[in-house]
Amino acid sequence: MEFRLLGAVSVATEAGEPPLGPAKRRSLLAALLLKPNRPVPVERLTEALWDDEPPLRARSVIQGHVSRLRVLFADAHAEMFGVELVTQGTSYMLRMPETLLDAHRFEELVTLARCQRAPGDAAAMYQEALSLWQGPALTGAYPSPPMQAAALTLEELRLATVESLAAAYTRMGDHTRAAAVLGAEADAHPLRESLSAALMRALQRAGRRSEALDRFHRTRRLLADELGVDPGRELADAYAVALRGAHEEAAEAAEAADPAEAPATAPAPAPAAPSGPPAVPAPDVVDLLPRMPRGFHGRAAELTALSRAAAGESPVCLVTGPAGVGKTALVVHWAHRNRAAFPGGLLYADLRGFSDTGEPTHIEVLREFLLALGVAPRRIPESANGASALFRTLAAGRQLLVVLDNARGSDQVRELLPGGARCVTVVTSRYRLRGLIASDAARPVPVDVLGAKDGTALLAAVLGEERVLAEAVAARRLAELCGGLPLALRVAAARLADQPDWSLSAMSVELSDESRRLALLDVEDTGVRAALRLTVRRLPDDVARHFAHLGRHPGTSIDRFTAAALAGTDPATAEATLDKLTAAHLLTRTAPGRWTLHDLVRLYARGLDSEPEALVRVLDQTVATALAAAGAAEPGDESCFALPADFRPPRAVREFADREQAMAWYAAERDDLALAAVAARDAGLHSRTWRIVLAMWPQMVWRVRDGWVPVLEAALEAARADADTRAESRVLALLGWVLTEEGRTDEALVHLEAAPALAAKAGDPRGEATALVNLSLVQAALGGTEEAAEGCTRAAELARGVGDAHTERLALHHLARHQLDARRWRSAFDTAAAALALDGSDAPSASRVLLLTAAGEALLGMGEEAEGIRRLEEAAGEAESFGYDEGAVRALAALLRVSADVGLRARYDTAMVRLMDRT
Repeated sequence: MEFRLLGAVSVATEAGEPPLGPAKRRSLLAALLLKPNRPVPVERLTEALWDDEPPLRARSVIQGHVSRLRVLFADAHAEMFGVELVTQGTSYMLRMPETLLDAHRFEELVTLARCQRAPGDAAAMYQEALSLWQGPALTGAYPSPPMQAAALTLEELRLATVESLAAAYTRMGDHTRAAAVLGAEADAHPLRESLSAALMRALQRAGRRSEALDRFHRTRRLLADELGVDPGRELADAYAVALRGAHEEAAEAAEAADPAEAPATAPAPAPAAPSGPPAVPAPDVVDLLPRMPRGFHGRAAELTALSRAAAGESPVCLVTGPAGVGKTALVVHWAHRNRAAFPGGLLYADLRGFSDTGEPTHIEVLREFLLALGVAPRRIPESANGASALFRTLAAGRQLLVVLDNARGSDQVRELLPGGARCVTVVTSRYRLRGLIASDAARPVPVDVLGAKDGTALLAAVLGEERVLAEAVAARRLAELCGGLPLALRVAAARLADQPDWSLSAMSVELSDESRRLALLDVEDTGVRAALRLTVRRLPDDVARHFAHLGRHPGTSIDRFTAAALAGTDPATAEATLDKLTAAHLLTRTAPGRWTLHDLVRLYARGLDSEPEALVRVLDQTVATALAAAGAAEPGDESCFALPADFRPPRAVREFADREQAMAWYAAERDDLALAAVAARDAGLHSRTWRIVLAMWPQMVWRVRDGWVPVLEAALEAARADADTRAESRVLALLGWVLTEEGRTDEALVHLEAAPALAAKAGDPRGEATALVNLSLVQAALGGTEEAAEGCTRAAELARGVGDAHTERLALHHLARHQLDARRWRSAFDTAAAALALDGSDAPSASRVLLLTAAGEALLGMGEEAEGIRRLEEAAGEAESFGYDEGAVRALAALLRVSADVGLRARYDTAMVRLMDRT
């Protein structure tokens, strides 16, 4: 067993990593792990879980999370490893061997490394210590001030260890490895002077003095721009040493050329911190880079990843991402920052793979490169093969950077690769270019949209911090509406800069209108639509048509069945198309078999589609899939509606092997099913609206307090607009039941009193029976127990008359509950037993759990305690076996009324925590 803080907060067991749940539970575990074997007061835990005023029920929430962690530890047999989460007064303590904690082993290895006399042994231990890090410390924990402070402390220890490792390499005389270790960290922490100073010393000792000087100038500028300070003594001393070495080299070179011109004495040390503008590259260094991008912000992780990818021998780095995400700006910014690392030259070519102006030929690009490298025009071969061979020959002896921007495909790039051992090639593309990865071991550096913080910072870079800070909430909303896409953010900022009196709030309101959003994100020849148009234009015609249809999808998640329905094709063809669109960064794969579109891409696709039938097809596919899921979740139950006359059967419908698969699909599609119902309503497709909602009934039964009222009210409105009395009665019955469960009894009564009569009018005895059962719940809540029992008896008779055992069983279950409330124990037991006999199956189900619970409670009331406890234990065990938490809570609560068993209390707490997490 292992506890991890150095990366994502997690617990590793022999069976894998059990899910820890929400961020606050991770923070609770992290707070206990940061102080192992010491009591941590609830007040300190509260500070770790909330960064502002905690809720009134904070202590209860903490208790719930503690209960869940105890269950997790029990499942992992933590007691075998000496791990126990105990309560001490108003504190909690995690008893454990500290060797199980990665942070403890890290500090122990660092301490041992410092005691080693041999630098090789020290370096090995430092390496082992650093290998324990799997990412930023305390990832996944709630970012409260105490957690952030703890993460910062751990990060400081890591950086100090990196510096110690580099020092060990230096003592070994391996200055190149010292520089490599320090380089990536100095890029990631450019304001940490000790890192930059150590890197400068390593670079100088490795014979890379020009790079050391460049590092100083870059750090000096950053300190001045970001903090308004000059370099400290350590950094200034490193600069003086590097500069003195440069003068000595110059003197040695002059003496070798003409000893008479050599200076008689060594030059005086240079000043520690020079003034004036930064040094410019030597005039003989080839530099074809575009100018440094203005307003560039963030991207620290991507810059570090690019530096690491470029650190290998003759690497090809592949920077990919969607149109407008800022790939070119990232690469050009990185190239300017690292220009000193490429004294052989910096070459750049725009391959215009997604341009209106056409792509340059290989010979055109090679001719420009060769001329820049000093080849006379008459010596440049006329063939692309010859020019490519000459380019590789010249590059072989140089330390060269080649940037190939906007590549369309791998074939466009291969002839332009330098191939020299000290050359680095960076390729940018909207496509993934898997062929280049396969043939040339290109190292991918994916670039995604900006987060809200970096998005608002980009706005501030254009508009000024004062204007953005004055409307911080609106700026964040603006970044969200632009989807974090840098191109969209820059266009929005350009519009605001052109209108200084226009508020960010007003711009956010304008962009909230989806019908105008893309138009507002275009200025002159620049904008999101223009960028996407060039990407889509490169797609094959059939793929482009599929893409356009995706814009009609009302939900956020797409699978191959959805895509097939939208395009009117089969799932296999649709999946192949989705893969091509993913390679073009028009889709993002979020999980195996699932994709999503960026909001702006979705709006653009919708504008391309002129076939409204695509929406009808996908809605009918949604109805068909939901019916298949309902059939698997509740086998043997009749369908709650017939398909409409104009229904368009999809070519294929997802199949569900069992209830577990069906309920997992319902959970994953919860939001998208609601969005589909809304889209159907907005399109006036009332017959689809209420059918989609009614087909969700198994999930409503499963998670009744999951906010179903708005979507059911939309279904009721649609059923009435469709003039379908049967549908209206069914929706009223379901809506009334949900309102009852939410405690809104008066509202529920209005709907449920109307439902049975409407069902009878529509000739729907099953619907009438269900409505009577649901009405009985309100009647019982209002004190009419006998009236409720009569309604359930009538419901059972109606269901029996049409051979509907499922509804009869439901009616008998509620009749048993009403009899229990009336303390008619024998009648309740007989009714529950009769309902159980209707099925004849021992397979776990929600209905069986509730009936077993009713039977167990009746037996307890009759004084047959042993048999009652056995039935309740059976109900609780079955509910826990398939995740029916509400059923488990009900059965365990009944058991706790006759038992004070600690294990029962822990199981009850676990089920309650899961319910709390969902509600």
